[in-house]
Parts: sequence; C-alpha cells; structure tokens
Amino acid sequence: MTGMDEGFHDERRGRRIVVGVSGSLGSLAALHQAVDEARRTDAEVLAVLAWLPQGGEHGYRRAPCPPLLAAWQEGAVARLREALDEAFGGAPTGVRLSAQVVRGDTGPVLVQCADRPGDLLVLGAGSGSVLRRGLRASVTAYCVKHAGRPVLAVPRPTLQRELDALRRRSAWHLPAALVPSH
Repeated sequence: MTGMDEGFHDERRGRRIVVGVSGSLGSLAALHQAVDEARRTDAEVLAVLAWLPQGGEHGYRRAPCPPLLAAWQEGAVARLREALDEAFGGAPTGVRLSAQVVRGDTGPVLVQCADRPGDLLVLGAGSGSVLRRGLRASVTAYCVKHAGRPVLAVPRPTLQRELDALRRRSAWHLPAALVPSH
C-alpha cells in the first residue's frame, strides 16, 4: 500500500469511513457522502484509489518495467489528488481525511482496507448497465458479498444518469431528449 498520508492507522482515533475513489461522478458522490457521515459521527475518512498496471497484473508480469510501474503509480496518486480537488477544492474542512493509493483489484482492495471493527465502507453504486456488468464484475456487489463491515452504496448522481441517457441516445442516433430544468 502506498499512503499519501502516513500514520492513519492509529487505533485511538476511533471510527473510520473507508471510501472508494476513482474520479467518476459516482465515486465523487460517495466521497461527499463519506465526508458528511464523518462530520456527523466524528469519524476519520480514508479515501482509497485502487490501481493496476496497464494490461493487468498478468500483462505486467510478462514484461515487467519498474520505471513504467512507478509512472502508473504516480498517475494513480495524481488521479486521487485530482478527485479530492474536484470534490472539495482540496481537502475538506471539518473532517480528518487521509488518502491511499493501493495496487490491486478495486473490490478486494476496498474490503482489505475496511478491516477494523466499526469501519464503514462507502462506494458509488456504479452504472447498473447490463453490458458493463457482463464485461466487468461489479465492485459494489463484490464488496457487499465479501466485506465484514457495513457497506453503503451511494446511488449515481442525477447528472450521471442524465449523461448516461444522453450517451445511449447518441449511440443509437436518436434525438437528445429534453432535460427538465431544475
């Protein structure tokens, strides 16, 4: 594990909320939910971004290149910092937050990070697309099945649902549906 903020694992600090962050709108919504919950309960937040080498672990083992691996890890650290910046304009105020990038598959990494009694695992619920579920296992489903802690799946934001609908209509060359103004 590579921590952006070391010293997070101090048991005296109390409850933790572990949140999966990828930079997607769904993960940013989960991050906001985790921070809101932390403010209500005086918990710490651990933002986790899981990453794999391009081509996966098997591809990397076939042609290892340590400088390239370091570049991918640096890219993961940058993505996590960008996600925090997009969500809060930097670190959120009024809450203790640490961040880690961890090499590995997202579901297992998040379950491993939320390993203490009292931990809460928060993540975006994902797209729900049948095609995407068929191509890639759901991180949410994995975490719900394997986590030994409570899991809070935050629904996709309205904006994400509207963008997905627009993409589907565009892919089928249909006119864009009128989006109701709020």
